[in-house]
Amino acid sequence: MEDQAHQDEASPEVQARIRAGFESQGLMGHLGARLAHIAPGRVHITLPHRPEVTQQNGYFHAGATSAIADSAGGYAAFTLFPEDTSVLSVEYKINLLAPALGDHIEAIGTVLKSGRTLTVCRLEVFGVRGDERSLVATGQQTLIRVEARPEQ
Repeated sequence: MEDQAHQDEASPEVQARIRAGFESQGLMGHLGARLAHIAPGRVHITLPHRPEVTQQNGYFHAGATSAIADSAGGYAAFTLFPEDTSVLSVEYKINLLAPALGDHIEAIGTVLKSGRTLTVCRLEVFGVRGDERSLVATGQQTLIRVEARPEQ
């Protein structure tokens, strides 16, 4: 299944738009998150394990886990939006299923329903150590398509 996901790449134009938006996010850069895969309606974001993104027991912090899940869903929706628009989260809910451990965590945002105004995404976060992947969080998100803000 993962191999199939990596075969389905977004167009170079969409990839460039997603990468530009992602790189302009201060929080993702601060956390050390990276875009791992961009496909129509699906985005993967990874976050390497570092002391700065952990909580007191050494697990990935729920805030870091939630932040990359929110961004993965947002950019998954954005892959399907027209070029002159932007995306904002309206709400999301996340269930933390297990302590987030691994060399890194990977958030996958997948569009379930893309509408004219609102889009709903599934959020999944996996703890990854070597070849082992374990689901550590799952959620759902609603996003709104808005007109792009003029350059500031």
